[in-house]
Amino acid sequence: MEGGSRIYEMLKNRENFKDRLILEGIVVGVLIGLVVSLLRFMLEKTGIYLLSMYKLLETKIYLLPIWLIFLVAIGIFTNYILKLEPMISGSGIPQVEGTIIGYFKLNWLRIFVLKFVGTILMIGVGLSLGREGPCVQLGASLGQGVSRSLKRMRFEEKYLITCGAGAGLAAAFNAPLAGVIFSLEELHKNFSPIVLVSSMVSSLTATYVADTFLGLKTVFDITNMPIVPFSQYFYLLLLGVIIGFGGIIFNKSLLKAQDLYNKYVKMPQLKVFVPLLLSVIVGLFLPMVLGGGEGLVDKISGADLGFAFVVILLISKFLFTIISYGSGVPGGIFMPLLAIGALIGNLYGITIIHAFNINSIYLKDFVVLAMAGYFAAIVRAPITGSLLVTEMTGSFSHLLALSTVSITAYIVSGLYGNEPIYESLLDRIIKSKGNMANIDENDDVAKILFEMPVAVGSFVDGKKLKDIEWPHSCLVVGIKRGGKEIIPKGNTKILAGDYIVLLGNEKDVVNIKNNIRKMTEM
Repeated sequence: MEGGSRIYEMLKNRENFKDRLILEGIVVGVLIGLVVSLLRFMLEKTGIYLLSMYKLLETKIYLLPIWLIFLVAIGIFTNYILKLEPMISGSGIPQVEGTIIGYFKLNWLRIFVLKFVGTILMIGVGLSLGREGPCVQLGASLGQGVSRSLKRMRFEEKYLITCGAGAGLAAAFNAPLAGVIFSLEELHKNFSPIVLVSSMVSSLTATYVADTFLGLKTVFDITNMPIVPFSQYFYLLLLGVIIGFGGIIFNKSLLKAQDLYNKYVKMPQLKVFVPLLLSVIVGLFLPMVLGGGEGLVDKISGADLGFAFVVILLISKFLFTIISYGSGVPGGIFMPLLAIGALIGNLYGITIIHAFNINSIYLKDFVVLAMAGYFAAIVRAPITGSLLVTEMTGSFSHLLALSTVSITAYIVSGLYGNEPIYESLLDRIIKSKGNMANIDENDDVAKILFEMPVAVGSFVDGKKLKDIEWPHSCLVVGIKRGGKEIIPKGNTKILAGDYIVLLGNEKDVVNIKNNIRKMTEM
């Protein structure tokens, strides 16, 4: 009877959770807005101090041993917190995706504290890492924390995790629309009205809070961008093709770097010291390559640095990013990959301007468009990439050109079997853990509700419930159609656009979703 009462409670709570979720999303948005504001402020200050340190080292090289000792101490401490919580490694986005899918059950408070500290340390000393991935994981952790504090059911908790993750990205880049689309396109990988509304509330709230403390401004200071005429769109398609292949190279290089670390660095504790020591060389000779790359993008879009120097910057930024992220330290890749894309766009623009006598005023356009395309090719999320770069530059008049390059790069990347980088990284985390060991089969909340959308022309489209062979470990408990919820019966016909509400064991939810997705998607 106890199990039945739990299922009844779950179904009863689901009735009014939509309205409740909006209010909870606002709470999550406020919290992550405050946290990201503090994180961005601290990273901005450490970035200033870091450049001052390397300028000082140029004239007082005898201070270098002290700086090296400091970096070693940072490395030792980073190893310590990684040992305490291995799930704070990397950007954190694969871990968030795995949690939403059902692979992991994480300690939200420990991840929140250690991820915040680790991100400050690693980006603060100049590694080529971004703040956005950590902000996504911090937001997801806060969402989970709010859910646990309010004692919400598991199905509601996953929505709050998504709200927090999208709000984290929005606050990190002053990009609320990108935060919403990221929640749909990358985390849930389908359109859900519930996710849309709750994520929008959280993202807008988080962005408002961050703007209140940090000021309403775009991440990149790129102004006076002309609109590329339709007669020049052939060059945009060509840029998309080149960027698509560039994304393939980046993904393969990043995964290969992890393999090389595992193969040649026998002691895992030594991995962190490779990028730390390399950062000293980079800081002394190419300080522009340090950090995520916001300043680098502004410089190449606002000044003629010369073709040869940009090539050096591109190679250096690419390798330093691969080595930094491949080591497994806390930090993201959004900003570094955008910087690399901008460098590629700069080189491409210089080349075709001279080769085909194109007006040089479009050089900024190629820089910005290449960022969106590179993101789409690597993350395989073209809509998020287009909106993200649009909001980061503050220029919505270039959305058509951005979409053209992004979709072209996305198609080229996909034709050659380039898997989304976060899915590849998630697969590696799962394999390293052996299986879904973090899901406790003896958890007292063993059941979970979840929804699956029905696509036009899918296997179940137009079929009656009784004519479909559902997985044995789940039960269809509802069908959402428009604003109504239908009680399912054997003769109930499933239509495209429906959301099938299912009840299943939490330990089986991943396999259930995979099996049902084959029936509900084209």
